[in-house]
Formats: sequence, structure tokens, C-alpha cells
Amino acid sequence: MSIYKDCDIRGVYPTEIDEQAAYAVGRALATLRPGARMAVGGDLRLSTPALKAAFLRGLTDSGAAVTDIGAIPTPALYYALKHMDVDGGATVTASHNPPRYNGIKFMFGATPVTRQVMDTVQQTVRAGAFREATGSLDARDILPEYMDSLARRFTAPRPLKVVVDAGNGAMSEVAPAVLRRCGYDVEPLFCEPDGRFPNRDPNPADYTHLGAVCRRVVEVGADMGVAFDGDGDRAVFIDERGRAVMNEKSLVLFIRLLLRDNPTPVVYDQKSSSAIKRATLAMGGTPVPERSGHAFIKKRFLEVGAAIAGEVSGHFFFGELGYDDGLFAALTMAELLAGADAPLSELTDGIVCPPITPDLRMHCPYDRQQAWLDRVERLAEGRDCAVSHLDGVRLEFPDGWLLMRKSVTAEQVTLRAEADTPQRLEELLEMVREAIPEAEL
Repeated sequence: MSIYKDCDIRGVYPTEIDEQAAYAVGRALATLRPGARMAVGGDLRLSTPALKAAFLRGLTDSGAAVTDIGAIPTPALYYALKHMDVDGGATVTASHNPPRYNGIKFMFGATPVTRQVMDTVQQTVRAGAFREATGSLDARDILPEYMDSLARRFTAPRPLKVVVDAGNGAMSEVAPAVLRRCGYDVEPLFCEPDGRFPNRDPNPADYTHLGAVCRRVVEVGADMGVAFDGDGDRAVFIDERGRAVMNEKSLVLFIRLLLRDNPTPVVYDQKSSSAIKRATLAMGGTPVPERSGHAFIKKRFLEVGAAIAGEVSGHFFFGELGYDDGLFAALTMAELLAGADAPLSELTDGIVCPPITPDLRMHCPYDRQQAWLDRVERLAEGRDCAVSHLDGVRLEFPDGWLLMRKSVTAEQVTLRAEADTPQRLEELLEMVREAIPEAEL
């Protein structure tokens, strides 16, 4: 399977991505952008130091001027790109994937990577026609600057108690320190840096991974909890009753806060609950659905000048920053909660989301995926149904919708559906079962 995804480079180490591949990618990027000034960081995975060293060699062997910004959460890279005199940057990370994975996220300027750029990088690597030039390498510890910027921006209206579950990832030492500096009482959980991720899967968007933090919130009487993914650009919240908050509900709270005095568009992935569209309209904003994927959401978020954007996966993009940041999201949620006259459970229970499935991932060989999507699309025939192809196939009924899309990372298709009632939701799923009997649904 190719390591060149739509939004980044990623694969299993060392069978799919290794030092040779990282070196070649570095050379390709420096070849495509001659003389580029690059800021490069990396997460805490065990394979990151070796991959990062090879990537740095590749960049400098083709003439890039590189600044190593250390072991960082990914939002610190975005901060560096905004505040350093560089043309682009990269971080060695596999984000929320299990520990056997690693990869490279890169960008030039504020614009995220496109499929066309990724294809060009891959073609350059295959051709091996790299620029021969002598680059440079220096170092700058960006973390103190990044942390200072957040500590200056936020001050706790009142000292809430917050459980921080960093999952042993890149936010392990950063998030507790910043929250404390902002005036919060922090209870750390899994905040010892460990690239093996020994305590939980680094993907908090799967709420089954959050049992420990949910229990700890209740045990210590915290006002809220927050769980970060492996590289710290995603956040999932836990209310004071120890319940994971649906990411769509968190986004609704941000919409109500950030559009209160400044109605703007709101960008969200098309598989999100319709509660987001309703909340946006209620605040005078314009709903802008987009295909799932960090690069697609961020590109549209920047294009339309949105105050906030979000994904079901827990990425929250803030117009104030121009990018997504799990810690900025946590500080915003804490500030929102500290200024509210109700606990987080009441704030979120008041947001009505129609019955909706989680992402239902079904094994499907690559050569069968389009056939499955075609069979779902035929379900629209003879029904009151609109069809869209923003990403995969989405069928929009008067009382619900279903979306099937190909996975960009595995031999899977993903299905999500929403309906006005649980009974109608089950009917939509049964339609898919009948159309694709071999689907494990």
C-alpha cells in the first residue's frame, strides 16, 4: 500500500516507511522547492528520531536550509510556520495511528498539501532526479515560545479542575504545564512521554479508548476532562459525569461562542451531525460542508474565512490561529465552561443530535470499493433522495442521510448514517445490508 496519502505520508515502520523513504522524501521536497527554508519537528514515537534524522539529511542534501524545532506536538509546527521566517515545514508523526505507524506531515506556507502536490512528490521520489546542493541545519527550541503564546492568550475566569489525558503522546508535558499557567487545577493522566503508547490507543475519537479518563474525572471531582491524540492536534472532551462529549456537540459550543458577535461561515466534514448545520444557521452563520480529511477542511476553512471549523475526528480549527490546535481547543473549552452558569453535562445535553451511527468500517478490497459505492448510489432510484459525490456517495432523504466513502488508508469503506428516529436509522442501515449482503454491517 502506498505511503502517499491525500493529506500526508504515512505507513507502518519499517515495512512501509523507513529511513530510506524518509530520506528520499526530504530530497524530493528540497528539489521541488529549491533553497527552501524549512522548520522540522517530530513526535514521540520510537521510530521518529531515526526517520527524522534521515528526513533532515535528505532536505539538506538537496539544498534546504533547515531548522530543527525539536520534539513537538503538531500545533507547535503550525505556530512555527506562522512566527518563523521559513517557507514551509514538516513534522515526523503518524498522528492518531497506532505506535507501529509513522509518517511525515509537510506543508509550504499556510496552504495544506493537495493530492496533486503529493503525486508530484511521489513522482520525484520514483524518478530519483534530486537536486544536488549543500543545505544547512540549525536548531531552535520552539516549544517555550508556543507555550508562552497560549499562556498569554488565556486566563482562567475561575480555577476549574481539569483532567488531562495526553495518552503518553506529544502533549504529555506541554498541556498540563500550559493549563496550570493559565490558572487551572490539573490532574494529569498518562502524561509521561512514551512513544509506545502503553496506556491507550492514541486515537481519542474512538470513545472506547477513553474509559480511564472518564473514570478519573469522576474520581477526582473534575469539572471536565480532555484527551489528546498522539501528536496533539485533536482533542476530545469529557463532562463532569465522566461521559465523552460527542465532537459535534463540542463544535456546537464553539460555534455558539465564536459566532456570537461575528457570524461567519462554519466548515465541517459532511459526515457530521446535522446539529452543526442547525447551530450555524441559528447563529447567523453559513454552513459549509466539506469532504472529510484535515487538508480539505483546512483549505476550505482558510478560503471562506471561518471563525471555526471542525471534524468528527476532533480537529478544531480556529480563525484566530489559522489552523487546528488540540490545546487551544482545550483552553477555549475550559474558558467557555468557566464562564458558564451550568456544568458541561448540561451544556451538551441541551444540544439535540438526531440518532447517528459512529463510523462503521467494513473490510472491502480496493478493487471492490467503487462497486460498493455504486450499489449504494442505486438505492436512490425511485426514492425521494438527493445524491452528492463530495466524497464517496451521500444519499440525502427528507428524514435522514447515509454516506459511504472509501478509506484512504486501508482496504475499507466507511459508512455513517443519521435519521430523525432510531427506527428510520435502522431502516437506512437495512437498505445498505440488502444492497451489499457481503458487508459486515
